This record gives sequence, structure tokens and C-alpha cells, in this order.
Amino acid sequence: MPFPAFLRRSHLFAAFILMLQCASSLAGDWALSDLMHLLAQQKSGKASFVEKKYIGFLDKPLESSGELSFDAPGRLEKRTTKPRPETMLLDGDKLTLTPYEKPAINLRLQEHPEVASVVESIRGTLSGDKAALEKNYAIEFTGVQGKWQLTLTPVQKEVAKVVRQIHIGGADANIKTITFHQADGDRFEMTISKLVAP
Repeated sequence: MPFPAFLRRSHLFAAFILMLQCASSLAGDWALSDLMHLLAQQKSGKASFVEKKYIGFLDKPLESSGELSFDAPGRLEKRTTKPRPETMLLDGDKLTLTPYEKPAINLRLQEHPEVASVVESIRGTLSGDKAALEKNYAIEFTGVQGKWQLTLTPVQKEVAKVVRQIHIGGADANIKTITFHQADGDRFEMTISKLVAP
């Protein structure tokens, strides 16, 4: 004997609610370790960026744009094309800065811990290296796979004198935004797009 129509509808409705609850539960179970694992699968990538620097004594932000490239585990390049060409290349422990129409500057990260902590916040996230991030930051993770955010707070006093907090947001294995809040009140905001596998 078939169910009356209203009973069939109520059963379908109950099944639908149960499915939503299960999906919500699964989304809520997505944790920092899941994000790090997902990011670690991306061995290389390229993206375009737009960066805005908000500096206290300026009326409007300074804007620049260019390209980013990453090759796991240790190579990260930021190539600025506008308003003028500049390059930052991180390869292992070596950081090379090439300003516009000036000689290149070479640094060893181990000799500059405050610089190392900033660049490692990006490289550690890109490579899904939780241990590297935890050397310099307390990590707060929020969100789900389709929209997540990391809040990195320095744990070392020397680093905290330069960086107050870093926010990194993304979706799946793609980093979409990076915001550096400096201790002096200035901030840098980077928006990343067009991430593709080479």
C-alpha cells in the first residue's frame, strides 16, 4: 500500500534536512591539518597580484602589480611590473631583492629573523608547512574548504616589533588575499588571482 502524498513529502523533507545536517557537519570538520595537506599537494603555481600599501603619512595607498611564482619547497618569486619593475626572489635561505635601476641586494634569512618570519609566512602557507609556520606564529584557523582564513600572530618579541598580525585568506588550495598589519600601524594588502599550474 503506497504512502499518502503528505507522508511521502514529509519523508523527502526529513531526508533533505538530514543531508544538509551531514554536509554542515562535514564542513565543520574541515581543519587546519586538512588545509595544510591540500596546500602541500600544490608543487608549483603562478599567479598575478595587486598590492596596496597603506602608509600613515600618505593620503592614498601605494599600488603595485605583477606576477608571483612558486616552486616547492623553497623557491618563491615576486616580480613587480607596475609602477616600475622590481624583483624579489627567495630561494632556500637566500633572498635577493632587485630594486628599480639599483644593484641587487642579497640577504641570508638566518641573519635577519624579522625578514625571515615575514617571507616564511607566505612560503610556509604555500607549501602547507605547518611546522615552519609554528616556529614564528600562533596560528588561528577559521572557515571551510571553499572559504578559509589563517590569522598568524608572532610569538617572538623581535618579530612582533615589526609585524603585529598577518591574515591569509583563500579557497581550496588557492591563496586569495594576504594582509600584513605592521606594528607601526601601516598595512600591506595583496590580492592574488589567476593561479594556474604551469
